[in-house]
Amino acid sequence: MIESYYKSQDKKFTLIQNDVLEVLPQFDFKFDMVFADPPYFLSNDGLTIKNGKISSVNKGEWDKSYGFDEINNFNRRWIYLIREKMKDDATIWISGTSHNIFSTGQTLIELGFKILNIITWEKTNPPPNFTCRYFTHSTEQIIWARKKANVPHFFNYELMKELNSGKQMKDVWELPAIAKWEKSCGKHPTQKPLSLLTRIILASTKDSAWIIDPFTGSSTTGIAANLSNRKFLGIDKEKEYLEISKARKMEIEDSFTAEKYRARISGFNNEEQLNSFLVREPVAEYKLEDTSLDEAFRKN
Repeated sequence: MIESYYKSQDKKFTLIQNDVLEVLPQFDFKFDMVFADPPYFLSNDGLTIKNGKISSVNKGEWDKSYGFDEINNFNRRWIYLIREKMKDDATIWISGTSHNIFSTGQTLIELGFKILNIITWEKTNPPPNFTCRYFTHSTEQIIWARKKANVPHFFNYELMKELNSGKQMKDVWELPAIAKWEKSCGKHPTQKPLSLLTRIILASTKDSAWIIDPFTGSSTTGIAANLSNRKFLGIDKEKEYLEISKARKMEIEDSFTAEKYRARISGFNNEEQLNSFLVREPVAEYKLEDTSLDEAFRKN
């Protein structure tokens, strides 16, 4: 039986402390969406600027590169396993930079996914390039793909158009990096902003959908999911980051805090737009077995 590291009282936020390659084969459950922020393999003893100071780029042993073959093998293994946990009409989002995005993109094609878009996230507040030898790095890429080429996926086109002042939303998103208030419980070194994950989740899922993040870190995916009335499972090996995830979930269990955070998420035309959408969003009909994550854990 799989043991949860943490499970919220509302059963909409579950964490597992384990290696994703080991735990995924141990339960049978199908998810509506995957967001994955796998290691970028950037910890190479280089330098960057953080808060105006020169700092090391090293993030931990989990982010060190051991060569192209190792990176490609790792990506094939986890993407293959996560594909088995997706519903036929599910989609996956994978974030990255030039260090890993080409490997994940090739692997998706090899495994039968259909790439829908490659989103360019343009950060409004990137760190400067202190070497002055090339252009400042200010973007990350996010591949959006569906599981099967011949099975339609869900896309909330009308909402995305509404967020873009009535025009079709482009595949370049200008959104800020994490704000100070998003670090209230601590910070993961590669933490993504709620504005980015909220847009991803609203664009590709319906109310009450199940979302999985196999490299959950501090669980921005889960917080965005719960603030958007979705359910979440996060997996990570590091207890330090799971504790931050747990604290973040407990923080938004206070309804006042949850409402305050919804109003502060960037990417909307005003502070009320997210709540307004959630109120009028149709409640999706899911089968009973789609909500029985606990049962899936008990069977193994």
